Amino acid sequence: MSLRILLDAYAAVLGLIAGSYLNVVIHRLPRGLSTVLPRSACPACGAPIAARDNLPLFSFALLGGRCRACKAPISWRYPLVEAATAALFVGCLERFGVSLAAAAAALFCCLMLALGLIDLEHLLLPDRLTLPGILAGLALQPWLPWGGVWQAVAGALLGAAVLLAIWAGWYLVRHEEGMGLGDVKMLAMIGAFLGWQGTLVALFLASFAGALTGLALIVTGGAGMRSKLPFGSFLALGGIATLFAGREIAGWYGGLL
Repeated sequence: MSLRILLDAYAAVLGLIAGSYLNVVIHRLPRGLSTVLPRSACPACGAPIAARDNLPLFSFALLGGRCRACKAPISWRYPLVEAATAALFVGCLERFGVSLAAAAAALFCCLMLALGLIDLEHLLLPDRLTLPGILAGLALQPWLPWGGVWQAVAGALLGAAVLLAIWAGWYLVRHEEGMGLGDVKMLAMIGAFLGWQGTLVALFLASFAGALTGLALIVTGGAGMRSKLPFGSFLALGGIATLFAGREIAGWYGGLL
């Protein structure tokens, strides 16, 4: 077995473990609960989950997607988050090699997954993720090859300024909040990791995906013109896409212009 396959397997295992913890964060953080204690329990019956039933992916398959104690169905979100995190960790390793950049990219992906899924369910982007995320993105810049400290600072400020201006303009015109301030902090965090150019690409992708989704929901009757969409979820998709292909996307768009 080649070293590359071994490293990818190691990254996948780390991703599965991280994904298991992300599921705890996604479930507990918006409810104001500790993500460390108490130990995991079934949301339906409250029975503690044994270690043998808490193995990423494998336990879900062995249990048939149901709680061992009460047979209540386990959400498919749990194995999907674990599998997605494992795939993203392998992608980070393949894209950036064995480096601090790969570790930083994996952290960024974890933040995007957690924030995107929390916003999808609760329309909430917790400060406990976005604010430390901004600091982490800025602190890691001296060791990252794709940007620099000043680009990251510019990205964080640009991300915050653009969405804050949109938020303020909408409030002045409609006297209501068109988006939450959590979106402002999340885009600032994306800028802190990916720089000002990455901020623009991520915002463009998120806006495009959000517009398409909104139009599709309106056409199918799933939403109206005043319905709220989880823009943080689209920012998460845009941020991850920018991490892996931001330069290519920017180059392609620049070529069109």
